[in-house]
Amino acid sequence: MIQAQKDQLHVLVATPSGEGGQGGIDRLMDSIRAELRQRGRPDVAVEFAPTRGRGHVAQSLFYLVGFGARMIGRRLAGKLDLVHLNVASSGSTYRKLLIAGLARLLGVAYVLHLHGANYRHFWTDKRPWLSRRIRAMFSGASRVVVLGRVWRDFVARMAPETQDRIVVLPNATTRPTLPHRGGGEQPHILFLGRIGDRKGVPQLGDALARMLPIPNWRATIAGDGALELARQRAVELGLADRVALPGWVDAEAVAALIADADIMVLPSFEENLPMSIIEGMASGLAIVATPVGAVEDIVVDSETGLLVPPGDVDALAAALTRLVTDGDLRRRLGAAGLAVHRDRLDMVPYAENLVGIWKDAAADHRSGSAAR
Repeated sequence: MIQAQKDQLHVLVATPSGEGGQGGIDRLMDSIRAELRQRGRPDVAVEFAPTRGRGHVAQSLFYLVGFGARMIGRRLAGKLDLVHLNVASSGSTYRKLLIAGLARLLGVAYVLHLHGANYRHFWTDKRPWLSRRIRAMFSGASRVVVLGRVWRDFVARMAPETQDRIVVLPNATTRPTLPHRGGGEQPHILFLGRIGDRKGVPQLGDALARMLPIPNWRATIAGDGALELARQRAVELGLADRVALPGWVDAEAVAALIADADIMVLPSFEENLPMSIIEGMASGLAIVATPVGAVEDIVVDSETGLLVPPGDVDALAAALTRLVTDGDLRRRLGAAGLAVHRDRLDMVPYAENLVGIWKDAAADHRSGSAAR
């Protein structure tokens, strides 16, 4: 035990809001935290801390300063070997630029974990000063974790010097705790995510309206965002009796909705690798999605789900209609997606792979420092 403690790797993970946060990154980090706690890893000590918080964005400064102070304190105590930075666009990047700079000053290795759905629009050569700063941040990382091939290629193009340090690690989820029951004779269509234009919710509403002549289906659109506008639009489209819009729901309610659903739909215009699709696959739901971001890495059209072009209401309505009216197809695609989850997207091997990435990154950093 003494030897295990001596060789223990100390990792500090930067999360957006912290434990119980609403976003996909926080949900993923919560799952990692739970898995590591359950397994009990004497070789790694992991601490999670928010850098933005849940209040107004102006309050993020206090969380950022607190995170920096924690880094300094842990480093002075000899209990910080690596910082794991979850990165998205805008404010997330500006905060991580500061934290990565502090890590370099402290001589601490850091891993960048890219999540931003629209990062290709954010990190462009059209803003040279910012692009150079972001490139320097990625170049200084001991490892860069991306969620799919399209993001690997993007980072390698923007910062070619990182190519041998980029690791593709798709998001993962724990296995569901509730047995899947579905909607029975009334197939249940489920959307989970922020309600708004980027997620294709207006197009989803129009597609569902075209399906009104088809009997015996219902839908739930759950999430925060432009909720009242979506509710008003549902009434205008005559969907009030078929479509529930409960707003944001907690993890327990999400689990219940997934267990009660048959189809997971996410008609987004931009994504990285959405957690809701993976959560749907984990329970054997049939998937309808758009081929954006790294979605095509896990959803193969007509094999593990149905893919439709972003913004194409006709195609979206047709795909949902096929699954509502063809139970055999719905079950076949759901079973195929479930197999993909168990093979590639399960949290147990994910956490093991992530710990391996941390160890390799820290070892490379130590050897590089020794060489200098």
